[in-house]
Amino acid sequence: MHFPQRRNMIPVEEALRLISENTFDFGSEEVHLDQSLGRILREDFYADRNFPPYDRVTMDGIAIAHASFASGQRTFKIEGVAAAGSPQQNLSDPANCLEVMTGAILPSGCDTVIRYEDIQEGDGQATIQLETMIHGQNVHNKGEDRAQGSVIVKKGKKISSAEIGVGATIGKVQVQVSRLPKTLIISTGDELVEIQETPLPHQIRRSNIHRLKSTLRNYGIEADSYHFDDDFEEIKNKLEGMIEEYDVILLSGGVSKGKFDYLPEALEAVGVQKLYHKIQQRPGKPMWFGRAPKDTFVFALPGNPVSSFLCMHRYFLSWLKESLQMENPAIPQAALAAPINFKPNLTYFAQVKLSYTPDGKVLAHPVEGNGSGDLANLVDADAFIQLPQGKDVYEAGEVYGLLFYR
Repeated sequence: MHFPQRRNMIPVEEALRLISENTFDFGSEEVHLDQSLGRILREDFYADRNFPPYDRVTMDGIAIAHASFASGQRTFKIEGVAAAGSPQQNLSDPANCLEVMTGAILPSGCDTVIRYEDIQEGDGQATIQLETMIHGQNVHNKGEDRAQGSVIVKKGKKISSAEIGVGATIGKVQVQVSRLPKTLIISTGDELVEIQETPLPHQIRRSNIHRLKSTLRNYGIEADSYHFDDDFEEIKNKLEGMIEEYDVILLSGGVSKGKFDYLPEALEAVGVQKLYHKIQQRPGKPMWFGRAPKDTFVFALPGNPVSSFLCMHRYFLSWLKESLQMENPAIPQAALAAPINFKPNLTYFAQVKLSYTPDGKVLAHPVEGNGSGDLANLVDADAFIQLPQGKDVYEAGEVYGLLFYR
């Protein structure tokens, strides 16, 4: 089927290419490990010693020389107790055993651990109740997890509690992370009031700015915020100073074709080079992206909440992750659980709720809303599924890329 090309709009792939070509490395900085959650690692984490650093007991019980058991011996005299945190003990007689606690160093002269549940104790002796036993059982061998000097965590990781645990284990008090851009979020529109206010019939509360700020917090960015009324001169005059002060400016609203949508003209007036305006997609068609001479990056997102939400996740976060040198995993895929009909020749980001089949398939169930103003519909879905332009029926079972937002 032939579809006419949309004027003045670029395909999604072209928008993503321009995003990728205009990323910016803001450098790195050192932060305390406890303050690194959500930041992007800019150094490799190396094992400063073997992990585990010794042959480690993994069960409370007794440690023996397996050869004695293999020769038929079942009752062993208990020589003593090896506790976790104590220096390594030595089994003086291979016919004897030592009681051992989880986490203790395996005593020298021992190579196998038997659980308390599998022995009977009495009169200073332990009798093994098993007829078969694996040599080396219940022992976590030295260096089995990682050898000294090996890379445990590669740079580019977004630091989670798992990476913080590793960092503490290897003694990383200070961590090199990507420096975060100084960011400003600006809402626009005379119809907006603060969230604590009771809106009049012609007003709505400012929601986009709070959602944008919370999204940035996932990456450690505490953005400043400001509001523009629908006044061209005020917008232009304020933008001039803001471009000098900030690395990134995110604007919400004011980029469509309305009589009070002043942002594209104001941005051009203050010297921001437009890289694109309008994408062949729904929702989020009016998005604007530009770059100022001093390398301030401007993302003007549509004011409709679903459009703004989609563009933030598909384009701005792609730019941010690449700028911060974050690893870029492949986009996950899901199969449509039901058909979707969409007539316009645009890439369609449909809201979907996900389910998982017993054989490991991911199913995307369409969640119908009432357009790009239906912010409440986002809470019923888990992700967007990206349906390519060039067709108008997307059948159940067809597989497409997902954009998670949970």
